[in-house]
Amino acid sequence: EVQVVESGGGSVQPGGSLRLSCAASGFIFGTYAVSWFRQVPGKEGEGVACITSGGVNTYYTDSVKGRFTISRDNAKNTVYLQMNSLKPEDTAMYRCAATRAWSLWRAASVYDYWGQGTQVTVSS
Repeated sequence: EVQVVESGGGSVQPGGSLRLSCAASGFIFGTYAVSWFRQVPGKEGEGVACITSGGVNTYYTDSVKGRFTISRDNAKNTVYLQMNSLKPEDTAMYRCAATRAWSLWRAASVYDYWGQGTQVTVSS
């Protein structure tokens, strides 16, 4: 059984930090690139960050560069998203997804496995 479970979301003030975790099981985690997407209800989702299977390469959408860091611990089958200097526009449901097609990471259609999401709310 494949499972992808996010945690770590919550409510913070602008400028605050959160660390999201994505715990996976049921597939060969170390062969998959993993990304974080975020979505506001009624709007199209956005790829936030991606990390390749070995953790060597990372990719970010422009709006989070310098503020967010994606990392992974393959021994724990877990990917993290450290979010610093949070802004209200970062508010969204954050979902973790896994794909073999890392070069197309921005396209939601390439992902094989998705978590249900963890909510991040940034407000003063």
